[in-house]
Amino acid sequence: MSEIVVIRDGSGPEVLFVHGGAGPRTTWGPVAPLADRWTLAYVHRRGYPPSPPPQERQDFAVDALDLAPLLDARPHVVAHSYGVLGTLIAAAAVPGSVRSLTLIEPPLNYLVPDDPEVARLERLGDMVLAHGMDTAPTPLREFLRLTGAPVGDGPLPENVVTGVRRAHGGRPTSEARPRLDVIRDADIPVLVMSGGHAAALERICDALAAALGGERSVHPGAGHFVAAAPGFTERLEIFLRKNDM
Repeated sequence: MSEIVVIRDGSGPEVLFVHGGAGPRTTWGPVAPLADRWTLAYVHRRGYPPSPPPQERQDFAVDALDLAPLLDARPHVVAHSYGVLGTLIAAAAVPGSVRSLTLIEPPLNYLVPDDPEVARLERLGDMVLAHGMDTAPTPLREFLRLTGAPVGDGPLPENVVTGVRRAHGGRPTSEARPRLDVIRDADIPVLVMSGGHAAALERICDALAAALGGERSVHPGAGHFVAAAPGFTERLEIFLRKNDM
């Protein structure tokens, strides 16, 4: 497979940023000031130009293979949403190659079993991946709002439709079972961050932080795009500095 594209900015220790369903610019724009002190390496997952399209579908297992060689430099890694899945798989494969992990609102629904709100979130996500724009309007808009898309009552914006079509047919998040025990046993510093906008995501993040022995931080104000919330960048840099060894 052709290699994915990583665009770097700044100087200093490397921080690898892995986006989810939205592209790097939308997801990570607010962290740009960190380039004064860190090398910001923005991964463009398959299907997000200038990276090549996926051969078959969006797939967190393929993401993990793409990320593996990028860990040779032992970067800090910051991942969002669907991008967390491939990140955790790659990190568990070579845990000594990751300086720290910052994980933001991942769809690891299995961590909170028997919770009706988490189960509904999983069903909505799998439904949209399976049916794309053919998903019934009410659950489609509910899922898009949860994931931070700018959705009102009128027609869906063109960029939102493009995102849904790109995700259509992707590997369901319910199939992800990263080796969290390997990451915890390797003593990788972990920070789990969320936006305080959805109870199901908060419970998932709480469970993930507990499973990894990680720190926990909540930053309301920007929904699912937590990097845009007040205090996010400052909290991230505190964590990076503490673990830049």
